[in-house]
Amino acid sequence: MTLVDSIKNTFVPIHREGYPFIAAFGAATLLLGYFSSILFWIGLVLTAWCIYFYRDPERVTPVDDRLVVSPADGVISAVGPAVPPSELGLGSGEMTRISVFMNVFSCHINRAPVRGRITRIEHRPGKFLNAELDKASSENERNGLVIDSPNGIVAAVQIAGLVARRIVCWAETGGSIGIGERFGLIRFGSRVDVFLPVNAVPRVAVGQTAVGGETVLAEFGGIAVAPLVRIS
Repeated sequence: MTLVDSIKNTFVPIHREGYPFIAAFGAATLLLGYFSSILFWIGLVLTAWCIYFYRDPERVTPVDDRLVVSPADGVISAVGPAVPPSELGLGSGEMTRISVFMNVFSCHINRAPVRGRITRIEHRPGKFLNAELDKASSENERNGLVIDSPNGIVAAVQIAGLVARRIVCWAETGGSIGIGERFGLIRFGSRVDVFLPVNAVPRVAVGQTAVGGETVLAEFGGIAVAPLVRIS
């Protein structure tokens, strides 16, 4: 490995979605610095935070179709039965829900919890309650993906939070997605719910820290089906 490679590996990539915000923070910092050195340093800290917020690290994702990986970095805030949002068309029966809460310091890139075909994407406007609250699942602004996976229907729901005001989704209905593949992000502090068939066995507990694309949230029984491709 060369010195240049070592330097590149030291710095975490920044997602292009963050470039306009970083530029705006930087410009505001220079403007504030013209009037006050104290304001300049405050702006510099906020600019550094903005850069950190939009980091987009590579992740090593398990390649076993029995596994469900975390769609986001954060803390497991709920594990248990819940009825999925009505707009997803998954019926009124309960599924196993695992929620991952992201604070303003978490990496906010969202990743697919399983591989499969995206059969539905639905966005719903709503409130901006604290994303840690259980009622945020039904009352907050959200965007849901329904994935037809090798083990049945799985849904991932991006939920805006108290500070978050913008949900971004790059996935498209009818397209295929790989486990751990990036599909969106939420600005600034939020939550992602994963709805699973009841035969999925949770492998995490409330309060546990999850790493998007790597931490195993749940596991399906039976014989593993080999994935078609490996997504990192």
